[in-house]
This record gives sequence, structure tokens and C-alpha cells, in this order.
Amino acid sequence: MDNLNNTTLNITEIFYSLQGEAREVGIPTVFVRLTGCPLRCNYCDTAYAFKGNNPLSIKHILDEVAQYKTLYVCVTGGEPMAQSNCLKLLDALVSSGYNVSMETSGSIDITPVNSKVSIVMDIKTPSSTEEHQNRYENLPILEKKDQLKFVIASRSDFDWCADLLDHHEIQSEVLFSPVYESLKPVELADWILEKNLNVRLQVQLHKILWGDQKGK
Repeated sequence: MDNLNNTTLNITEIFYSLQGEAREVGIPTVFVRLTGCPLRCNYCDTAYAFKGNNPLSIKHILDEVAQYKTLYVCVTGGEPMAQSNCLKLLDALVSSGYNVSMETSGSIDITPVNSKVSIVMDIKTPSSTEEHQNRYENLPILEKKDQLKFVIASRSDFDWCADLLDHHEIQSEVLFSPVYESLKPVELADWILEKNLNVRLQVQLHKILWGDQKGK
């Protein structure tokens, strides 16, 4: 426990809400948002997490999470993997009995992540302007418990994603998500059906419910 008291991470916020994305959509979840990200995607909706100085010990984080009855915890960012102590936080959450997911940009090696964590990994599409940051070596590491997410802003993004899936064998579930207020979900749905893709259409439930309200 002393180690958990002395090991800190820079935290933007810890909040309780409904999971708005991925497999656990709609489930009450505690979100632990880490500060900092090496990427600058042009559609990013959490730029407020790029900077800040709020170091919290893992023990403090666990105590905050324990205030809520849910067993679901999502570690997100920013880019959580940009802080090396994120791995220790994930281990501590798993050891505490939580169902843990981690949202990551896919630009950092995911090999060291606890095997019980469900990884929700982005592949950056061309419209993000960060396509060059994709670490394609992560793709074969993903398992059935994990999820691969494409955030799509245009038809050219969509075609790029479909081509990538044609050239990689993906074991995880695949999520296609339209950029909020840039691409209509019905358009993306039609393209998925047109291409007969084995993917899940994902809309951001939290934005449908609360818009761009921070901490939801």
C-alpha cells in the first residue's frame, strides 16, 4: 500500500457517468482521465486534458473510484499511456476487482498492458492529421476482449478504413464512429451496409444525452 501512496499520476478529472462508447455503452462507469497527449487530432474533444498539474497517488485515485458502486472503470485521456505509471494504475484497478478498460490512441506500444484490461485503441484516420502516428505493430496484439476504433469524418476516411481492414487480420471487435456534428451517423450506417463490413456502428451516447458538457 505504501507504494500506491507514493506512486502518482497527473490527473485531469475523475467522474462518474454512463459509458458513452464501445462495448460497455450505457453502463454506469467511473472515468479516470489522465493529463497529457503527444497527439493533436483536429477533431479532439478533450483538448482541456492536454495540460495541467494535478498529481494524485494511486491510493487516492482508488479511494475516489470506490465512492461509486459500479464495478466498471475507464482509464482515458489525453493519452493515458504517455504516463508510465498508468500501467501501475491499471494493475491496481484490476487487483481491486474492477472491470477495467483503457482508451488509447494506438501510438504507443500496448504490449505491457495488464492482460485483464480491455483495450479500446484508435487507429487515426487521414482527416485526424495524425495518421503518421499510428503504430500498426499494435494491431496483432489486440485480442477478442479488446476493441479497435476508427473515428471517421468523411467518405475518404471510410474508404481508407475499409482498405486497412482488408489488409490486416483483426481479432478484436471493430468500431466505426462518426465525428460528432461533422458526419451524420445515418451516412456512416449506409456506407457500412453498402460495403458489407463486419463492424459495429458507434455513436457517442454521452453527447446525445449531454452534448459537449465536460465531465459527462
